[in-house]
Amino acid sequence: MVVVSPNLVYENLKENLLVRAFRMLEEALEVQTYLHMANVMAVGRLRYNDHGLTHSRITAGSALEIFRILSGRMTPTTVRDGVCDFEGAKLVVLLGAYLHDIGNAVHRTGHHIHGYNLANPILDRLLPELYPDNPNLALRLKAEILHCIFSHDEEVRCLTVEAGSVKVADGTDMAEGRARIPYRTGKVDIHSLSALSIRRVEIVEGENAPVRILVHMDNPAGVFQIEQVLERKIATSGIGRWVEVVALEKGREIKTIPSRRSE
Repeated sequence: MVVVSPNLVYENLKENLLVRAFRMLEEALEVQTYLHMANVMAVGRLRYNDHGLTHSRITAGSALEIFRILSGRMTPTTVRDGVCDFEGAKLVVLLGAYLHDIGNAVHRTGHHIHGYNLANPILDRLLPELYPDNPNLALRLKAEILHCIFSHDEEVRCLTVEAGSVKVADGTDMAEGRARIPYRTGKVDIHSLSALSIRRVEIVEGENAPVRILVHMDNPAGVFQIEQVLERKIATSGIGRWVEVVALEKGREIKTIPSRRSE
């Protein structure tokens, strides 16, 4: 069992390649500036929730944890299709998750499109540093990372387990008021009540489905966040058959969203 938090990403950086890549992201002027501007646009101007550095770290850690569980039960899509090895697949998840929301620096509308446009030159610089002797592999990984960024939007279907892990992870960042549905500070409505009711999100290995997401809340209003955000992301993630979500009110199970067997 792991708790979704900004520290989770560090627990999943086992390989030297991923440690190097994460450090490069954290030190890259373009990446950090775009993440800052994402919050200038989303939080400062639109009064939305956080889409900056903290959200990137949370999503990256959650995505790597979901991917770790799934890849223990099945072959990752990029490995199955001969794109890369397992280490490369994890790199796709890390970079795709960390960069998925930088498009908010341009505008919230179409941010998944702006995101892959902004990420394109960044990846052109970072990936050759990670794979200096294999430019072909670097380009293949770039395509997969851009797929993660583009398909994290609810209306776009993910075509890889890697992208699906990123998409579902994006929706797990909802504890302590970190709602994926924006709400206006000081206004009491279903948006604010649902956001503020969620206390903790955990990812565990399940029995009915490989990935079990536990959402702990103070009152049933938190179910609104699950239905309007997480469930919608799971629906187009491509990994819905392997993910189950459980809502718990003060430790008592009040709703279960089973895995999508027909997907």
